[in-house]
Amino acid sequence: MSDAAKPLLRLTGLLIPLLVLCALPFYLESYWLRIGLFSMAAAIGAVGLSLLSGTAGQLSMGHAFFLAVGAYGYVWFSGDPGLGLPPAVAMVLAVLLAGAAGGVFSPVAGRVKGMYLGIATLALVFVGHHLMLTMDGVTGGFNGRSVEPMEIGGLVLDSGHDDLAVLGVPFGAEERLWYFGLALLAFTWFTARGLLRGRPGRALVALRDSETAASVMGVPVARYRSSAFVVSSMYAGLAGVLIALSFRRVVPDYFGLVLSIDYLAMIVIGGLGSVGGAVAGAFFVTALPLVMAKYADQLPLVAAPGSADGSLGPTEASRYLYGAAIVVILLWAPDGLHGLVRRLRLRLRREPSAAPPEPGLAEPVNPAPTTLPAVPVKEHTP
Repeated sequence: MSDAAKPLLRLTGLLIPLLVLCALPFYLESYWLRIGLFSMAAAIGAVGLSLLSGTAGQLSMGHAFFLAVGAYGYVWFSGDPGLGLPPAVAMVLAVLLAGAAGGVFSPVAGRVKGMYLGIATLALVFVGHHLMLTMDGVTGGFNGRSVEPMEIGGLVLDSGHDDLAVLGVPFGAEERLWYFGLALLAFTWFTARGLLRGRPGRALVALRDSETAASVMGVPVARYRSSAFVVSSMYAGLAGVLIALSFRRVVPDYFGLVLSIDYLAMIVIGGLGSVGGAVAGAFFVTALPLVMAKYADQLPLVAAPGSADGSLGPTEASRYLYGAAIVVILLWAPDGLHGLVRRLRLRLRREPSAAPPEPGLAEPVNPAPTTLPAVPVKEHTP
């Protein structure tokens, strides 16, 4: 393949999936669009955690806390009680609030690493859950709060405000939020890849591989650790906003320790340090229990949601499945789904080697000499 055709092939490889994703609201039911929205929100948060844990090598168990900051921040900035700001402005402020929360914790992240940072961030989940239950005026307490719909250019991304139809297809809340979620996911994808391919990404990789070598090369270790934590928190805040818009109500019990573990499973299954791998792992972990819940009556050993016969529910079954997937990934594919796809792509691109000539049918063009040629020696005359 010529070098001139490679950019065109890459552009085609991006446009075709994008066109397919844009066409899905015209053909899928609201249930499947809702699954896609939840998965896109999880993918945004997983990309942020992958930058922190996969690229910078910093273990975090408190990702659910920053998701909650983004979700409740959006509710407070846009709702009543609250500031009642325009939803777009409230979204930006919620992301900045999550980044500020990460900045408050960043001195700890700059000086603590590994398992100790994981234990320190674990405290954020329990502190955050206590605050969500006790700050009734902001969070609504145990019952949570309803979410103001997003409004962009006079278009409300919710059903019941108008009878919008595109090409004869009614566009409700899921259809409208679908394109908004795609835009946020695309923004996350390109900004994260640009960060990884630039100087900050190379510095974080060097920091993950060897702190001593990174400091010798002039990388300020504490500053880059803190910066990675803040950026990861901002991605989590953006994911929290999309989660709130998709659920239309936020409750404290959703942002617990189980959610943080789910995000760690996403980046491990997808591949640490990979943007595409984080997105794939997020879709797998998020969509699997919802798909199993829809087809629970057709699956063996799985009971329908709400069944009281003590059978295995779709949520528990899905956790067993992706737990087994983590074990398989760690044993046979430590670089996750991203590494598997990369190796498969390299194998498909590899050209078959030329078969060696049969003996006696062809002679080599320039056979190697068996003896060194004689070099003439010039006699010395006095």
